[in-house]
Amino acid sequence: MTTLTQATGASAARDAGPRRTRSGLHIVPTLILIVGALYCVLPVLWIVIAATKTNDELFSTPPFLPEFNGGFWTNMQALFTYNNGIFGRWALNSVIYAIGGGILSTAVAGAAGYALGKYRFAGSKWIFRLIVAAVLLPQIMLAIPQFLLLAKFGMTNNYASVILPQLVSPFAIYLCKIYAEASVPDEIMEAARIDGGSEWRIFWSVGSRLMMPALVTVFLLQFIGIWNNFLLPFVMINNDQLYPLTLGLYGLMIITGGQAAQYSIVIAGVLVSIVPLAILFLSLQRYWKIDLISGGVKI
Repeated sequence: MTTLTQATGASAARDAGPRRTRSGLHIVPTLILIVGALYCVLPVLWIVIAATKTNDELFSTPPFLPEFNGGFWTNMQALFTYNNGIFGRWALNSVIYAIGGGILSTAVAGAAGYALGKYRFAGSKWIFRLIVAAVLLPQIMLAIPQFLLLAKFGMTNNYASVILPQLVSPFAIYLCKIYAEASVPDEIMEAARIDGGSEWRIFWSVGSRLMMPALVTVFLLQFIGIWNNFLLPFVMINNDQLYPLTLGLYGLMIITGGQAAQYSIVIAGVLVSIVPLAILFLSLQRYWKIDLISGGVKI
């Protein structure tokens, strides 16, 4: 009995050793995740706290201690009354750019990805390779060529000049292509053809619905990208009535005519501009599924 007890204790000790080692190894990725979370959360937290301070308090108080002297409501009032309420115009412009460009670019990416993923035609492989290569091309390099091209057609300084250059997203087409290959079975397409459905009807009624998680993801990425875009509107637009939020808030930070930069107003504007993104992200999150990336790992 003593020998059996000792053997059992030794076995338990051997099992506990690796378990303690494995649990110790889990600390490293946990710490990395914590650091990454702080890296993402702290700037947003600072914006929320800084929105409660006036210009003077921004530079004279601890950065992560809020003030309760009415600075938040003062900043909000100054923001929405600045220059006859032009901030509301900038917000509306951002909504037009982001929703219009997001919907149109999602439609283009969905149709192109579906065609490349489910059909074989002359040059389809080379077209896809070209799209993959375009993913590596920084979009900042295209701003000036796009401006020169649209300027020749007199299409600058309007809504189209911001929306049109962002209709085609190589990464979005790539994502829709691999998702269409994985989520739209050929058998369903053949059954729809037998029932007399046209290729367009099959895409609209079958393909687009099966690709919905990918399309929602593309729309969200495009919406955020257009909403936060600064360079393209800066190049294309010189009328402050057409500015998006990014360009309008940038103008408030420039010191002109002896007037101090409106840092507190800009911070309040940044806080307001984050709210639509948070609402959109949370409302569309239910469409995200783990099989969104399954097309990249299936053979």
